[in-house]
Amino acid sequence: MFQDYSELHADFYKKAVEIGSLSKRVSNYLSADLAVLKSNGDEDINIYFSGDIVRQSDSLAPEIIKAQQEPFSEQKHQHAKTLKGLTRRLLINFRRLEKCNSDGREFVSILQKELRKFNKLQNIWMLTL
Repeated sequence: MFQDYSELHADFYKKAVEIGSLSKRVSNYLSADLAVLKSNGDEDINIYFSGDIVRQSDSLAPEIIKAQQEPFSEQKHQHAKTLKGLTRRLLINFRRLEKCNSDGREFVSILQKELRKFNKLQNIWMLTL
């Protein structure tokens, strides 16, 4: 599948950066719909989830770099565990955003597909730590 470890690392890192970029675009698109107050004056709680996906997805690539730079296996695995948690929280927030009242929610499914690809790469990457 991958020629060597450096190719896997590069693909894994690129996918993390791509997810971060896509998350920002989707969040910007969704925020126009979600920023409108409801008829009772309340804000749509989903706007917070759109911000969460940006924050969480922006943490993916730096966490990969931290894991790669750690000299000891235990610390590498700690960063890998953090990545797993971020991935899990992103999936949860994507599911929440799929239910929001916005035309942009179909873009969330694209993000979910990319995150699933990332998750597969992550599982292989974790075996190399």
